[in-house]
Amino acid sequence: MPPIISVQQLTKTYGNGFEALKGVDLDIERGEILALLGPNGAGKTTLISIVCGIVNPTGGKVLVDGHDVVKDFRRTRSLIGLVPQELTTDQFETVWNTVSFSRGVYGKKPNPALIEKILRELSLWKKKDNMLRELSGGMKRRVLIAKALSHEPEVLFLDEPTAGVDVSLRRDMWEVVKRLREEGVTIILTTHYIEEAEEIADRVGVINGGKLLLLQEKTALMKQFGRKQLKLDLTEKLETIPPSLASFALSLGEDGMSLVHEYSHEESQDSIASLLSALTAAGIHFRDLSTRQSSLEDIFVALVEEKA
Repeated sequence: MPPIISVQQLTKTYGNGFEALKGVDLDIERGEILALLGPNGAGKTTLISIVCGIVNPTGGKVLVDGHDVVKDFRRTRSLIGLVPQELTTDQFETVWNTVSFSRGVYGKKPNPALIEKILRELSLWKKKDNMLRELSGGMKRRVLIAKALSHEPEVLFLDEPTAGVDVSLRRDMWEVVKRLREEGVTIILTTHYIEEAEEIADRVGVINGGKLLLLQEKTALMKQFGRKQLKLDLTEKLETIPPSLASFALSLGEDGMSLVHEYSHEESQDSIASLLSALTAAGIHFRDLSTRQSSLEDIFVALVEEKA
């Protein structure tokens, strides 16, 4: 099955000479959740804006369900829902009217039952008759999400959807995302909350300096770049690591009261058992041990710093 979105050698150079995108190639599969990670100014929002037809590319091509986003703007835009970073709402309109109007903009027939369902899922039903200017920032963010879902898009872009909002909205948002995925909607999100991407995404793309540095299935990414760490709290201070332990990747804590062993996902439990036996043979005893696994955030920071 062809990808729902195909980005081919996409470039964007603004009038001041800034190259926001530098030959990006990206295929997004139908029904997947893709997390796009990158520091501020990396090109994430520019990429989303081009796919959504808001910004014109300098070069390259973008296809949505086989349709060119420039040549067939109306068709491609009708397939896409977008939740932008900025709170852009009609301040003197009611919640119900602005969400219903958004559906009509895409040529869809009125569907009050659907609008009610969306508003209830986003905890907006009690506010349906309120004007937007009466809502809090978090509630306005919910309205943006409702508007993006009103025309039943096949692709949903979430550009920092939970930035600066309350925990309740974040919880509601991810429940909606999970439901949409079950219905076959393709979801692309950018987020500063990398732990969210780690929990919900199928694949992860890392963008920096206008280039796509990496695109990989999340589990494989964690396995390839992730590291594990075993920390041993010693019973007695150790001045140096004995030569008999040189074959193990060990580092000594500054106070001499701990040893840290870093190892990859591929290393077996047997290697840890060998280390513990070697410590015993060397007369080194520990009172406690703990393990830590590198997170997606650790991997992201390392990749960005490496390519900087």
